[in-house]
Amino acid sequence: MNMDFKDLRRQYHQRICRDIIRIATNPRTDRTYPNFADGANANSREIAYGIVELLEYQTNTEILSGQSAGGEFEQITKDYLDAAFHMLEHLQPGGEFIYRTHTPISDFEQYEHLAKLERLVDRLIHDDDEENRELATALGHEYIVVPDIAVERLPVSDEKINEKGTIIDRRDDVAKLTPIRLANSIVPTHPRRILHASISCKWTIRSDRSQNARTEALNLIRNRAGSTPHICTITAEPLPTRIQSIASGTGDIDAVYHFALYKLKQTVATLAASGNSGMYDQLDILNALINGKRLRDISDLPFDLI
Repeated sequence: MNMDFKDLRRQYHQRICRDIIRIATNPRTDRTYPNFADGANANSREIAYGIVELLEYQTNTEILSGQSAGGEFEQITKDYLDAAFHMLEHLQPGGEFIYRTHTPISDFEQYEHLAKLERLVDRLIHDDDEENRELATALGHEYIVVPDIAVERLPVSDEKINEKGTIIDRRDDVAKLTPIRLANSIVPTHPRRILHASISCKWTIRSDRSQNARTEALNLIRNRAGSTPHICTITAEPLPTRIQSIASGTGDIDAVYHFALYKLKQTVATLAASGNSGMYDQLDILNALINGKRLRDISDLPFDLI
């Protein structure tokens, strides 16, 4: 039987339930809560439990650190997107797409100049001249972003470009600089890879560290030498107010994608209807993010990347 997108998302949720979600216990209060909730926040706990119930999750007591949860979330999401792209091959533009985790942007066509800058900074840091060391400190290394998930696009051959008829003749002075053409690579056997998308995975949104998604996005926009890649964030955060801290505004992140948006919305709406006054604002914020095109479901992302 052929798998559809609903099946693919169900498999994604099943892996997250099996490999990441745990029921944690706050040792000070003995309260239990899913490990993507804030144990000290009642609304967060209630929403997370509601999502877990809708996912039909079976309690797993195996210990999993927060760092491991983040790494697993990246890997499972990468596998999901890779599978989704294969299902949508007929909609894709030419070229091969590859998904990787933790690849520096300096490995890609639009940002390869940053690798030279980084080498220069390293030399200045170890220079005997104090002014050079001060210059190195001012330049820093913050511009080298390492996306949680990088979607890279490989250049295409002239044969592929001309498969429906002659479009390019390599003897002509046309399209000599575009990186999407394999013939323009300095070493065709090691073509320049193009960063198609930079994806930040945030299992939860708890602190200022989560805001580095915006900083990374601004670096990707400002430091590029070429087209801007898709820039987005994926999260399992249950509280709409915290999702809003990343999703609101325009110009840096394309959109935020929730791993189970419809289950999140159903849970918040149910809790609000039950008389939980704290959920009214949460529901208003959630609807505003969705209607404002700032928050989408994980199933939307593969289509948006195309």
